[in-house]
Amino acid sequence: MKPDYVVVQQPTQPAEQLFLLYHGVGDNPHALSQLGRWFAEAFPTACVVCIGGPAASGSGNGSQWFEATTSAEEARTRVAAILPEFLASVRSWQQSSGIAPAATALVGFSQGGTMVLEALNAEPGLAGRAVIFSGSYVHTPQRASNRATIHLIHGEYDDRVPVSAMEQASERLTALGGDVTLDVVEDLAHAIDQRSMGLALHHLRYTVPRRYFDEALSGASPGDDDVIVLM
Repeated sequence: MKPDYVVVQQPTQPAEQLFLLYHGVGDNPHALSQLGRWFAEAFPTACVVCIGGPAASGSGNGSQWFEATTSAEEARTRVAAILPEFLASVRSWQQSSGIAPAATALVGFSQGGTMVLEALNAEPGLAGRAVIFSGSYVHTPQRASNRATIHLIHGEYDDRVPVSAMEQASERLTALGGDVTLDVVEDLAHAIDQRSMGLALHHLRYTVPRRYFDEALSGASPGDDDVIVLM
């Protein structure tokens, strides 16, 4: 199955940011484009693209990144198999749009969030920001970097990916020196609602990446190529 994608927004002038969105199992980039419009409206100078999984999922137009399994070991194997293709796709979009990794935001829901987390686990400098809705790791992070600021947003009553998994991941990343935020949305299951989007957009607009502080403390000037330029 050839991966599908939907370009939600392509500015007439050269784009200043790149948002790549990844869906969950059984969904498709056309449906995900509704979510993409939130980011497009908030960031009119950004290129916003919804990308579909490479494998078919059940009937209809749904797709997936890897076949779901209850075996943790099998999940790790399947993610490892598709990860090189995922990483290459991100780099390809960065090259074609002319956007640097620091000004790239990766946004994933559920399995799409898992792919984003694992991609940043493999290549910490792949993107400057990540927004993870109801996602999870398949590998316990063994290292962390402040090159990517990760925003975890999770439903309190998620029955597919327990919120405790993301609480543990947040603590682990913080202990390893990573840059991470965690928001638990009350009374929300395995889904994205208006509150979730509000949190995501707030972080992208107003949360200053930790690397800016580290650069300032080291005597360097904070970079101007993040998703949101530090004023």
